[in-house]
Order: sequence, then structure tokens, then C-alpha cells
Amino acid sequence: MGFGGISIWQLLIVLVIIILLFGTKKLRSLGGDLGSAIKSFKQSVREGEDSESNNNNTAIDNNDDNVVSKSEVKEKDSQSN
Repeated sequence: MGFGGISIWQLLIVLVIIILLFGTKKLRSLGGDLGSAIKSFKQSVREGEDSESNNNNTAIDNNDDNVVSKSEVKEKDSQSN
């Protein structure tokens, strides 16, 4: 028993019919195009994740600039008095 009640022999017959209809060159180019599309999609997802993490790091860095240490507050208080 194969996939969903389809036997392996039925799958092989379908594969042979597809090869006869489209030819091996067409199937090879279709496979190459599909492979390159998947590769570029994965690359885009990785770049998106990288830029998202860079944006988060920038936001964290900006927030760090607003943080004032206790010693700086004491210095400012002593200077204003």
C-alpha cells in the first residue's frame, strides 16, 4: 500500500505517463526552476530574519542611550546645587 490507498505500481504508471507527455528535458528544466525558486525563497526568509534582528538590536541600543546610571544622576544633582 502506498500513499492514500495508491499502490507503488500505480504511482510508477503515472510517472511514466508524465514523462511521455512532457519529456525529460522539460521535467529537468522544471525541476531546476523549482529548485532555484525554493533556494531564493529560503535566502529571502533568512535576510528578513537578519534585518529584523538588526532592527531589534538598534531599538535596544537606542533605549540604552536613555538609561542613566545612578552615578550620573548624583553628579547632575550635585552640579545643580
